Amino acid sequence: MSKKVRTDTPAGPPPAPQPLPIAVVDNHTHLDISRDDGPPPDVTEALSAAKAVGVDRVVQIGCDLEGARFTVQQVEQHAQMLGGVAIHPNEAAKLADAGELDAAWAEIERLAAHPRIRVIGETGLDYFRTGPEGVAAQQDSFRWHIDLAKRTGKALQIHDRDAHGDVMRILDEEGAPESTVMHCFSGDINLARRCVDKGYFLSFSGTVTFKNARDLRDALSIVPLDRLLVETDAPYLTPAPHRGATNSPYLIPLTVRAMADVLAVDVPTLCQALSGNSEQVYGSWAV
Repeated sequence: MSKKVRTDTPAGPPPAPQPLPIAVVDNHTHLDISRDDGPPPDVTEALSAAKAVGVDRVVQIGCDLEGARFTVQQVEQHAQMLGGVAIHPNEAAKLADAGELDAAWAEIERLAAHPRIRVIGETGLDYFRTGPEGVAAQQDSFRWHIDLAKRTGKALQIHDRDAHGDVMRILDEEGAPESTVMHCFSGDINLARRCVDKGYFLSFSGTVTFKNARDLRDALSIVPLDRLLVETDAPYLTPAPHRGATNSPYLIPLTVRAMADVLAVDVPTLCQALSGNSEQVYGSWAV
């Protein structure tokens, strides 16, 4: 989850893009989070708008206790939605300082037992917002979440910000779960190769459409179709040409088409791969 907010946010939501020819999954969204002090999205409306453009399934991620509780409630109400729960690395450092991290872990483990919670995450490391004093707590929490994913047989979604080396080292030390997703992949081509070699899935967000993201597009270009996922990380990271607006799952087609251009594949082929990979990682939304 990215908290960076631009100050040149345009008024009003972006228009709906051209629908995709084959439906895909928004692999990581936060429908519990508002942006710029606005109201949170209406979940039913957000899902309906997404379905209208060929985004017929989403993975809702709750990355603090309030968000995790919301996620469990919502996956029970919406057939389009599966969920993930975790303590975000920045939250882990705060909870550790307050002596509340163990209790938070216990609640996350309880919530993760829900059959429509298919993800442990987002977890990982964030050295951008948490300083050196929080590194130990973040790393302990990351290790705990890796263990929970393996014990429950659920996918792991990883948040990695300014911490590539430690993220990969800890995954090697602990042993990655069978399904490991690098959420909002932000590394270069060398990190992408390492992740592909280890069998991880790489999920790309609207950042891949940004003009200054050449290194990220280079990384995308070497990822096999069977290792790719797509996401919004809504309400942030809105794809071009609407960068700075509030993101939502209905804008996924913009990212998918940009990815297809980078990969030199047709859009239906990419859509089919993204949909199949999502079902492989998370199982069926119908169950």
